[in-house]
Amino acid sequence: MNFIDLLVEHPLLLLFVVATAGYSLGELRWRGTGFGIAAVLFVGLAFGALDERLTLPRELVSLGLILFVYSVGLASGPGFFASFSRSGLRDNLMVAGVLALAALIVAAEVLLLGIRPTVAAGLYTGALTNTPALAQVLSYVAHTGSAAQLGTEPVVGYSVAYPLGVIGPILAILLMQRVWRVDYRQDAEQVRDMFPVEQEIYSRTVQLTNPALAGQPLHLLSQQRGWRVLFSRVKQGSRLELATDKLILHNGDLVNVVGTPEDVDRVVGELGLPAQEQLDLDRGTYDFRRVFVSEPARVGRKLAELDLPNRFGAVVTRVRRGDIELLAFNTLVLELGDRVRFVAPRSQMQAISRYFGDSYKKLSEINLGVLGLGIALGIGLGLVPITLPGGIQFQLGEAGGPLVVALMLSALRRTGSVVWSIPYSANLTLRQLGLTLLLAGIGVRSGYTFLATLTQAGGLTILLAGAVVSLGTPLLVLWIGYRCFKLPFAVVTGMVSAVHTQPAVQAAALTQARNDLPNHGYALAFPMATIAKILLAQLLVAFLP
Repeated sequence: MNFIDLLVEHPLLLLFVVATAGYSLGELRWRGTGFGIAAVLFVGLAFGALDERLTLPRELVSLGLILFVYSVGLASGPGFFASFSRSGLRDNLMVAGVLALAALIVAAEVLLLGIRPTVAAGLYTGALTNTPALAQVLSYVAHTGSAAQLGTEPVVGYSVAYPLGVIGPILAILLMQRVWRVDYRQDAEQVRDMFPVEQEIYSRTVQLTNPALAGQPLHLLSQQRGWRVLFSRVKQGSRLELATDKLILHNGDLVNVVGTPEDVDRVVGELGLPAQEQLDLDRGTYDFRRVFVSEPARVGRKLAELDLPNRFGAVVTRVRRGDIELLAFNTLVLELGDRVRFVAPRSQMQAISRYFGDSYKKLSEINLGVLGLGIALGIGLGLVPITLPGGIQFQLGEAGGPLVVALMLSALRRTGSVVWSIPYSANLTLRQLGLTLLLAGIGVRSGYTFLATLTQAGGLTILLAGAVVSLGTPLLVLWIGYRCFKLPFAVVTGMVSAVHTQPAVQAAALTQARNDLPNHGYALAFPMATIAKILLAQLLVAFLP
């Protein structure tokens, strides 16, 4: 038995060979740029092209897709609704407009290159890697009573255009981030009020010497002057106490200020002069500690609701979520796995730790009952037929249903005692596992068909026609979103992956951005992109000569 026969007989061995080779290839970087986990797809295509018998079970690919989109939805819900309330309508209209322009490009290719409309509709869905749209085209062709052979033509266009529908957007992102010299870190600062993004946080102690600010409570000063900082401790004479909102400042008081460097420096300049004494280093009366949020009763609650100053005489200054440090404003909502840094009397340390849970073991466990219920609701929603004007029906499918449900559950965070969110680390693990299954499956299952169709007569024409759409669409989204709408580049790359309904593009975007902003762009644009592609693909078949 040779190696190919062995892989044919043992699909799980094939899966892990492709995953291992793909991860190794993805680690290679050239001038700081690499494909990351998206390389699993390209390795899968190469293996799939070796032998038509090489394949992975469809259910395995579906499982990967569902795990990926559901975990993305859970992480993106609050940011999705916040962004939609600001500029979401404009951004979604842009997505619909770009997809309509892509359909016009395909229509022009039909007239100029003589491509059949049924092939062109498949080309459109393949260049934008949207399987639900292809399924709807096939259904439309079958119900219109067209010739039997026409039922296979959309699949031909889809299979040839699909691989470039994955590669094109990735190349567009890598190209334009170099052309525009994108600084992802600086770019993310634009939306730090909307999404959790990485930022440097430090503290300084200032002595109040500005008489205009004396005699006023801290929370009132922050509101009036638009300060985006927190105060942890205040020293009045020889007495050290916590900086609660109602604390009134007096001339000569020492105040510890926590925030980003630019915000802290501004507040220090307005209050007075930097002090030699650093209050945050004094661990005599008050101490600080970081604890994990593992107690479900604290999850989904705003810090203000916990009333820690009155309950324990404590103040929370920072919350670490994954690798991101967040300022602990009263409006911040806690998630499972957050690490809370608090300042409190030494006698209250153990009580506060128990209050938050502080159990790393508990955070490593996923409530599979709640996770399974959420995914089941998502799959069920994806099966519901939705009728649009004109009698056109579509389903959200395995990608749209779980994503929409996860967005809603994530925004709710909890229903009574049921906590829908999962720990940050567990979310990343599920996302990575889902992506690996999905990309390996797509690659292996598409490789041979792609190579065989490409070598047939007319295959190269379809490939080039699809390449125009696969490259032109993401470039247009990037240009409008980043240059015209001034959105962060990472958010726009997420919108590109939603336009192409493509987790491989999303994986590449996340690798480049090194933050979660692409997930928010993906969640924002996905529903509109899905509906638009399903409609436009059928219009191509219906109205082209």
